[in-house]
Amino acid sequence: MTTKKSFIATRLRNYFLTGLIICAPIAITAWLVRSFIEWADGWVKPYLPNFYNPDTYSPVAIPGFGLLVAIVVITLVGFLTANLVGRSIVNFGESLVNRTPLVRTIYKSTKQIFQTVLQEQSSSFKKAGLIEYPSPGLWALVFIATDVKGEIAAKFDDRGMDMVTVFLPPTPIPTAGFLLFVPRDKIIPLDMSAEDAAKLLISGGLVVPDHKPLANAPLKIGQQKTA
Repeated sequence: MTTKKSFIATRLRNYFLTGLIICAPIAITAWLVRSFIEWADGWVKPYLPNFYNPDTYSPVAIPGFGLLVAIVVITLVGFLTANLVGRSIVNFGESLVNRTPLVRTIYKSTKQIFQTVLQEQSSSFKKAGLIEYPSPGLWALVFIATDVKGEIAAKFDDRGMDMVTVFLPPTPIPTAGFLLFVPRDKIIPLDMSAEDAAKLLISGGLVVPDHKPLANAPLKIGQQKTA
């Protein structure tokens, strides 16, 4: 009897774990999607006139309408900016922002980040690698951002150092982290995509992507320096 009860308990536990493996990712994904939609709606809907807000005519809030409006407005701005008149308006607006202390610093920094990350040919944050951190013999997963540029690059060049900018994210939330400048030859580039590297980080090393070896090649990021 004891053996039979143990068998039943084991089967029930296995069924529960199997169901948890199936349901948990679905529930977490649904929660994240819902949270993002509610966040977008919370930003956009308060600025909509009541006449255009469907919540005015509905007894319940319609989720996703604010997100849809945001997508349409962003696309429309991109369309208008593509022509001369729209570009002139944007340039005029930017000239006003650039005359405003503090605001211009935040605006310029944010714009440069989006331009760098969203450029079609940009390889920023599209590669992952390994560096020795925080001490020799210990290795950390990083996202490779870009070649070091500007004054920092000039200082390193004076010392004959070829450096790369990397982002070291924490586990399990890789949205915060550390900006590091690492010698190019001290980085071990990985074949896995940035998405797979993010999964590895978020899961705390539990979700390991399949290894698909690529041809060995030196680490290259965008335009290489010329002598």
